Amino acid sequence: MEFELLDGYLLTGAPAKHDVIARLLTTRPEAPGAAAFYEGMQRLGARTSDLTLIALRLVLAGKKADDANVTALRDILARAKRNDPAAPGEYRNALS
Repeated sequence: MEFELLDGYLLTGAPAKHDVIARLLTTRPEAPGAAAFYEGMQRLGARTSDLTLIALRLVLAGKKADDANVTALRDILARAKRNDPAAPGEYRNALS
């Protein structure tokens, strides 16, 4: 599955979170450990935290959604939102 919507939201804040969550709940990309994220998103909708979306993105990339990986990706995303030109590439590298 392509992750442009989720990646776009995480990197720039666009599209809107509710659109991203609706799409994820419709398509539900398969990955070990992802089901609990979808259940939480179903219950919380747009109130789902960005950290949850970061952890889900790691899981969907086949990575561990442990504290170290989530924190590292969160920090990269914060830099991306401050227009750090290196951050999008670091984000993609962290997920590959």
